[in-house]
Amino acid sequence: MEAGRRAEDVARDQGVSKHTIYAWKAKYGGLEVSEAEEVKHLRDENGRLKKLVAELSLDKTMLQDVLRKKW
Repeated sequence: MEAGRRAEDVARDQGVSKHTIYAWKAKYGGLEVSEAEEVKHLRDENGRLKKLVAELSLDKTMLQDVLRKKW
C-alpha cells in the first residue's frame, strides 16, 4: 500500500489489478528508489542487448547462406 492507502485504491489509480500491486510490492518492496531505478535501467539495457544479438544472428545466418550459394 502507498502511504496508508488501500491496495484497491492504488490499483484503480494505476489502472492495474490489486493482485498486480501485491506482486509489485513482493518484488520491489524492499528496494530503495535508486535500486529500483537501477533494476529498470538494467532491464532496459538487457532488452536492447537481446535485440542486438538477435539482429546480429540474423545477419550472420544471411551471410552464411550467401556464402554457401556462391561457392
